[in-house]
Amino acid sequence: MSGLDVIVLGAGPAGLAAANGLARRGLSVHLVEAQAAVGGNAGSFELAGLRVDFGSHRLHPASHPAVFAELRELLGEDLLERPRHGRIRLLGRWIHFPLRPLDLALRVDPRFAAGVGLDLARKLLPGLGAGGGANRDETDTFASVLERGLGRTICRDFYFPYARKIWGIEPGEISAVQATKRVSSGSLGAVLRRLLPGGTGSGAAQSRGIFYYPRRGYGQISESLAAAAEAAGAQISLGSRVTRVHRAPQGGFEVELRSGDETRRLAAPRVWSTLPITVLARFLDPSAPEEIRRAAENLELRALLLIYLVLDVDRFTGYDAHYFPGADVPFTRISEPKNYTDLAPRGRTVLCVEMPCSPSDEVWSLEDGALGERVADGLARSGLPLPCPIREVVTRRLPAAYPVYRSGFETQFDPIDRWLADVEGLLSFGRQGLFVHDNTHHALYMARAAVACLRDDGSFDERAWQREREIFETHVVED
Repeated sequence: MSGLDVIVLGAGPAGLAAANGLARRGLSVHLVEAQAAVGGNAGSFELAGLRVDFGSHRLHPASHPAVFAELRELLGEDLLERPRHGRIRLLGRWIHFPLRPLDLALRVDPRFAAGVGLDLARKLLPGLGAGGGANRDETDTFASVLERGLGRTICRDFYFPYARKIWGIEPGEISAVQATKRVSSGSLGAVLRRLLPGGTGSGAAQSRGIFYYPRRGYGQISESLAAAAEAAGAQISLGSRVTRVHRAPQGGFEVELRSGDETRRLAAPRVWSTLPITVLARFLDPSAPEEIRRAAENLELRALLLIYLVLDVDRFTGYDAHYFPGADVPFTRISEPKNYTDLAPRGRTVLCVEMPCSPSDEVWSLEDGALGERVADGLARSGLPLPCPIREVVTRRLPAAYPVYRSGFETQFDPIDRWLADVEGLLSFGRQGLFVHDNTHHALYMARAAVACLRDDGSFDERAWQREREIFETHVVED
């Protein structure tokens, strides 16, 4: 096939938004995706008459205005405004999330409250010990940055055990970068200010209290982007696995795809990839230098095991999500999709259980029934016993859910990033393509930025893209 301007790899939100933006500018675009549906880890599927997601997803009010406006245009009245109504199990007690001052005062464990109070006193009165400045140095880790900013109690009882479960390593082994990517309130004072009426910053109270959600599941965002891209002229090939990205000697690329037993090739002067950066480095031909391939092998991605329990009750609870930082249960979060939308059947609900792990862990290969029993046992020990027998257990396994920022990860990522940036016509972007923690609205912003950097004459504005990369570095994940 000839005449293409850009081949986009991966039909997650970033790839879809890029394909849509390029097609709307009149470019010839072909997007390829290995799975049979669009959306990637931000997709949805049908289960027991409900639309469920790959984990708990929300569209946050912190979305860039242009991104939000485009989604509002795409989804119309299907973009619902919902109240945030979750809970955190902290030291055996349930605390509302987002945090509420009165709820904290009435429900928090007195030992936790006393510890936070003492940590605050230490910061305000350095003579009591601890505290410390906010300046960071090269020896800092996730643990040292958070403990210096938030105090020992919050770290010991919440952030550190949660971090161990999510990333599978000790907080002291995690890069300090993770503290800025994942924790929006980096100081105890900031946490307390966010609890005051009005919060901090423009619209902070509203941001804490609501989220947006598509009526037909989170995957409706990707499905709507795909429909818009095709309407603008983009071609989308699903079930097409990339096996090679060949750099032609005369310039441009030939992408080899496998669909079942069929192999085909697409050619274009540009390839925009949202594939994991570790995968892209392996697919390129001529192959990457040995040191680049070795660096790609050393970058770590955390897997996510999703366990769905179908229950014959109208609702399990009235909460959209429950968070479990403690080590006494193996999962980190449980969401109830029925509480996210107004489109759901009566008399049946589904729980989505998130269990971060490694594909080498024993739990990854357990049968569905055994996983359902583990979840039921953990819920019972948390004071949330299942109200009825499990009707069905369904699992989904995401082998590349989270990048792991182990201390020193930059020594692997930076060489790969520089090498890929030097390949003329190739752009790696999106959550997986830039090895970043982000939300969907961040990925959509990235795609918009990439499209804007492609000039009308076909050249790419590298300086503008680097400025956008600096903005990406400031993105903080919203839970």
